[in-house]
Amino acid sequence: MNETLAFRGPITRWHGEKAVYHVLTITDAVAEEITMHERLRRLEYGGRRGFGSVKVMATIGGSRWKTSVFPSKSGEWWLLVGKKVLKAEDLVAGDEAAVTLELL
Repeated sequence: MNETLAFRGPITRWHGEKAVYHVLTITDAVAEEITMHERLRRLEYGGRRGFGSVKVMATIGGSRWKTSVFPSKSGEWWLLVGKKVLKAEDLVAGDEAAVTLELL
């Protein structure tokens, strides 16, 4: 059975080299749970996924999509939120979003 986690956080706008991204930063106990999940998967399968990412099914409001969360060097995790989700849920940078993540 897959583990489900919930958190709330502000949407941050981040300017990359080639594009602008909207990101939710995952911290505290939820970040620790994802880290533990990634470590157990690495032990089970003998390796890491690209960039140390973890596959998830993310839900914000009525929008649900399969994606990955990515680790930061500080122990936080990042969830990228696409334009389609932002538009469907009427969200912009600075808005707080309630997120549910199902770890896959």
